[in-house]
Amino acid sequence: VQLVESGGGLVQPGGSLRLSCAASGFTFSRYDMSWYRQAPEKERELVASISSGGGGTNYADSVEGRFTISRDNDKNTVILQMNSLKPEDTAVYYCNARRRVYITWNDYWGQGTQVTVSS
Repeated sequence: VQLVESGGGLVQPGGSLRLSCAASGFTFSRYDMSWYRQAPEKERELVASISSGGGGTNYADSVEGRFTISRDNDKNTVILQMNSLKPEDTAVYYCNARRRVYITWNDYWGQGTQVTVSS
């Protein structure tokens, strides 16, 4: 199983970045996908999630209206489009795949990609 994030970097406040997560080694279309982030000395937090079929999305209040999550089940990828970035969006962003299997969960994580918003 692999989740490989890309697209992070340094951007000025008000700018945009597009994060991608390429998945392999599992049946991508059966998994809910999410983006989490973790800033220094803070707990990891959920940023956005999308259901396995793509019909349902959920966003943290802090990014609602600025970030958009999407997925392509043919290409096994999930995208996080981030607009109007703020310094407080600076964090390592992680891709997550989750699926309930009977009474337990399959839960996979990528290695993370750094996003820095600074002038």
